[in-house]
Amino acid sequence: MSPAALPAVRFAPSPTGRLHKGHAFSALTAWTTAKALGARFILRIEDIDHTRCRPAFEAGIYEDLTWLGLTWETPVLRQSDEGAVYRAALEGLIERGLVYRCFRTRRDLTMASAPHGPVEAFRGQALAPAEEADRLARGEPFAWRLSLDRALSALGPGTWQAFLEEGSGPEGQAGRIVTRPELGGDVVLARKDVGVAYHLAVTVDDARQGVTHVVRGQDLFEATHVQCLLQALLDLPQPVYRHHRLLTGPDGKRLAKRDGAETLEDLRSRGVTPAALRRELGFD
Repeated sequence: MSPAALPAVRFAPSPTGRLHKGHAFSALTAWTTAKALGARFILRIEDIDHTRCRPAFEAGIYEDLTWLGLTWETPVLRQSDEGAVYRAALEGLIERGLVYRCFRTRRDLTMASAPHGPVEAFRGQALAPAEEADRLARGEPFAWRLSLDRALSALGPGTWQAFLEEGSGPEGQAGRIVTRPELGGDVVLARKDVGVAYHLAVTVDDARQGVTHVVRGQDLFEATHVQCLLQALLDLPQPVYRHHRLLTGPDGKRLAKRDGAETLEDLRSRGVTPAALRRELGFD
């Protein structure tokens, strides 16, 4: 069997900081899944957000995963090198009238929601041509949003309306899950400041890299709904999903870079071995 015909599992971190135990747990979960399936293990660097990603953090990813004992296919795909691929996918959606320019800012959307309540999933539509042309002439920034109404109309009913969850969602969801893309509303597919957005890039890359099993944290479970919609719109295969639990700290909050979670680099500096960490995380 050729490598491309094998199942494939990926670990796709963003180089916005050093990896911590939560990343190690996710990487090892994906790695052990790949081994159990006899699958390819793919490392992908999701560095499309050039405002936060740093080369030093990317180098740290390789260092930390090597320290854990993981190996992966080469060359490694870096999303910052793949802009033309994502733009082609976006242009196809634009030509089909499935996306529109949205000039509303995050602040606008927050202010439009109920006070002290969650930000509601945004649903909108293109501006009148004259107004849009005027705002473009003034150089106002905009985002390309997927029109959920047009997308659903274009697709109609089909197999894309469910996905297979072999792990579990944050509320224990498992098995055949009915897709609910309305939870995300008209999601952003591209922005002026960071170019293509997460949903489009990850959907395109999973397909072109032959990923058959998406293994990732439960914090991304809801993203699956819109990604299944995009797979159908772009005529891409749908992988199997395995969402796993998230590691939490003493305060009960999930480990996160922004909260200063202890990094794998920190663990090494105080003498923790890869074998000890693997045992702590339940992999030995």
